Amino acid sequence: MGVLGLGRMAWRNLWRQVRRTLITVLSVAFGVFLAVLMTGLQDRNWEDVINTAARLGGGHVTLEHPDFRDKPSLSRTVHAPPALLAELAQQEHVVRVVQRISGQVMLSTTADSFGAGFIAYDPAREDESTLSLLEAVKQGARFATSADGGMVLGERLARNLGAELGSKVVYTVTDERGEIVSGLARVSGIMRTGAPSVDLGMCLLPLDAVRRVLGYAPDESTQVAVFLDTQRRAEDVVQALAGLAGRDVAVRTWRETQPDLVSIIKVKRAGMLFFEFLILVLCAAGIFNTLFVSVMERLREFGILTAIGFGPVRLFGMVMLESLWVGLLGLVAALGITAWPYHYLATTGWDLSAVYGTQNADIAGVGMSMVMHVGIYPDHAAVIAVSAVVATLLAGLYPAWRAGRVEPVEAIKLV
Repeated sequence: MGVLGLGRMAWRNLWRQVRRTLITVLSVAFGVFLAVLMTGLQDRNWEDVINTAARLGGGHVTLEHPDFRDKPSLSRTVHAPPALLAELAQQEHVVRVVQRISGQVMLSTTADSFGAGFIAYDPAREDESTLSLLEAVKQGARFATSADGGMVLGERLARNLGAELGSKVVYTVTDERGEIVSGLARVSGIMRTGAPSVDLGMCLLPLDAVRRVLGYAPDESTQVAVFLDTQRRAEDVVQALAGLAGRDVAVRTWRETQPDLVSIIKVKRAGMLFFEFLILVLCAAGIFNTLFVSVMERLREFGILTAIGFGPVRLFGMVMLESLWVGLLGLVAALGITAWPYHYLATTGWDLSAVYGTQNADIAGVGMSMVMHVGIYPDHAAVIAVSAVVATLLAGLYPAWRAGRVEPVEAIKLV
């Protein structure tokens, strides 16, 4: 009897105890269901957080001065002529390339003074897809041009400064030569993100206006932000851009520019992997119990099969094929019970704002929406599917070995 014959026999054996088989298959399906939803929540959640961090910071890939990370300063700049920006934008997976100036600033009004972080951007080149803070402008308007004299303040920062729309604000920074310089702007907009660190300590300024105050060249900035179609290609893009940028420019992925976020993701993913491993072990234990009981109930049958020439290897293979069928049926059942919940969570999402009492959370300084969606990476889905089948096969190893060790004379005596 060949493999196909053993496979047919194994299939028939499964349905001799329909209820037992269905319970086993459903246990596999439920384990896969939990693993897919939890992994999908993690994948989509962290993808969104990483993209938001990129839109808030320096993109998925950042070009900056080699020493900027260790000693952030407005004197550590990079030059990116239009020809270089155009060449960077043509690279595979690159969606957009923009220049920014970011650093620390002292803001002063007639009422008070506060320190804050700032991002200077070009409104002609950027929108909500590259700078997430623009979505949060709830009052007023954004800048009209890069040389505009406007300023956008975080809501709580504006309140602390006693500033309203149209109020004059003096911003003071240290230029490339270490001299203290100041600029004047009027509050053109107020943003509310829901993330305390942003609303309390962030403002937006026009790129060319800040360049003029700092004495920068027209192509000079503290960073060039590169945005990708997926953050998972960041390492590949870094290798491609390294030769274009030159030796005096550091090309870094978001993992290097957002180390706090990377640490949080690693801890959360490690916890999730442990939980998924625990689910896998519990499912495998249940499958093992079912298969072992099935084998022990059929010892007399195995003894008869052995007596008529059905060798130990074939018995072992038959039980292993039963395990394989259980795993494959479990995947099919998992597809059926996972499809609708996955579609709902992928499109509508799970709103946790009522639980946490806020529309946004703050993770490593990055605002995160409280509406959770799923979006599992294809390779992660493949790993879950393969792991479920492998766990089922491993659970069947001992029962299959026990079936192959049956002594015909002793087994036939069993009632």
